[in-house]
Amino acid sequence: MTHLTSPDELAAALEGTGYLPDEGLATAAYLALTMHRPLFLEGEAGVGKTALAHALAEVTGRPIYRLQCYEGLEASQALYDWDFGRQLLHLRAAEAAHAADDPGALEASLYDRRFLLARPLLQALEDSPSVLLIDEIDRADDEFEAFLLEVLSDFTISIPELGTVRATTPPLVVLTSNRTREVHDALKRRCLYHWLEHPGFDREVAILRRRLPEVTERLAGEVARATARLRTLDLLKPPGIAEAMDWATALHTLGARELDPDTAARTLGAVLKYREDTERVRQQVGSVLSGG
Repeated sequence: MTHLTSPDELAAALEGTGYLPDEGLATAAYLALTMHRPLFLEGEAGVGKTALAHALAEVTGRPIYRLQCYEGLEASQALYDWDFGRQLLHLRAAEAAHAADDPGALEASLYDRRFLLARPLLQALEDSPSVLLIDEIDRADDEFEAFLLEVLSDFTISIPELGTVRATTPPLVVLTSNRTREVHDALKRRCLYHWLEHPGFDREVAILRRRLPEVTERLAGEVARATARLRTLDLLKPPGIAEAMDWATALHTLGARELDPDTAARTLGAVLKYREDTERVRQQVGSVLSGG
């Protein structure tokens, strides 16, 4: 595991993975790492929240466990579950071997660790130190949010049949939110907070050039400039960095040396993900490229 002594060192290490953070984000991530505090990242979809967690895992040499949140997510789906199929096979084998004469021992054997299916929260605590990515927490219900707050307070999980699991080293927790709803203040207070903006022009060009070295600097600049203009059009889904990368890759694949209106119109499916957005931009693609 790399020992990092400053935000600048962390920023340099992240850049080595292809992730280019700004000063504020590098500082927030460094503090989360050294203070053992969860890092709560908010921002529009596609600004690099999830990618940061993966880059931090690569930099620190830790395994990463991802919990994708959604409406109706329950604690058991995040913590653990019992493998009922294997338990049933074990029960039948025990009965065939006449081991069912001791019901107490048989019941205890059904709740052995080998029959436990660990979900992301338990995996992150057991495989310490680790990175725990809790993605799109704003999609989960209030009840799950309250449960998560309890887990993050002491990084312990109680399994009635087996006992308490406690992380030897608290995982580096990264929570992301696209702000589809407000997350409760109690959870935010537990975390360090950072709002991610879309990158500025120079940084987006640098990201495209770093991640897609085959794309020329001219084409990367034109894609970054056009993508920035698209973000000002009040689209249903403004393009993020990932979409900008897809667009640049598509253009390079077609052999484009520059972003002309015809090629841009033909490749809008790489950068826009809704029919309404595509039709709207296609009607004014010339002005988007020219800035008019």
